[in-house]
Amino acid sequence: MITSTTDIVPGREITEVMGLVMGNTVRSKNVGKDIGAGLKSIVGGELKSYTAMLTEARQEAVTRMVEAATSLGADAVINMRFTTSAITEGAAELLAYGTAVKLS
Repeated sequence: MITSTTDIVPGREITEVMGLVMGNTVRSKNVGKDIGAGLKSIVGGELKSYTAMLTEARQEAVTRMVEAATSLGADAVINMRFTTSAITEGAAELLAYGTAVKLS
């Protein structure tokens, strides 16, 4: 499945717009990560446990978006974007979305 942040796929023609597709995941912090992050904030630096959690969340959201596009019979997802929102204190949603299209 081709995924693109642009509104075209170079060298290909869009023959059908199939509509909006989305994939999301909601993740929460855990106490161990919070304690480590609190200590790290004293000395500064990357919070690697949060980086890993967000990397995994982005991949999961993209996988779910691609599955949605595949179920429509799409060849690609164009104009792909990410957005986040707070659900509750300590939990956030990561959403991947784009336009499913058929290509020639």
